[in-house]
Amino acid sequence: MSGLVLKLSPKERVLINGAVIENGDRRSRLSIVTPGAHILRLRDAIHPEEAKTPVKRVCYTAQLVLSGDTAPAEADLQLMRGIEQLSQVFTDHDSRTQLDAATLAVRQGQHYQALKSLRALIPREERLIAAQELGHAALPPDAMPS
Repeated sequence: MSGLVLKLSPKERVLINGAVIENGDRRSRLSIVTPGAHILRLRDAIHPEEAKTPVKRVCYTAQLVLSGDTAPAEADLQLMRGIEQLSQVFTDHDSRTQLDAATLAVRQGQHYQALKSLRALIPREERLIAAQELGHAALPPDAMPS
């Protein structure tokens, strides 16, 4: 069987083709066999106001495809450009692996897998931003780049 397999925790919600579905009191597993279904785990959803960093913006673009708010053809070029830009910053092996997986997923029309790979970069991005902020905080105000 091919398709997407969702493992849901108790009371977890998922958006499938515009309908919010809530799991019952027990863990469950759903096999999505319909190609092109719009599926988004709501626990993975990024609110538009949260999409302020480069990784989160690219994730949000993938999310718009999964929620059915953007056509894949419209988003794919934007996703590929975003992944390319991220590859200029995330040069370590693990990040490259995630970016390569996201690229392949976009090319294959598997936006859920692309989002999953890209989300793995969010903690790394947060560490980079925190380190940059710490580095700037240590500099005198007149030495900070503009």
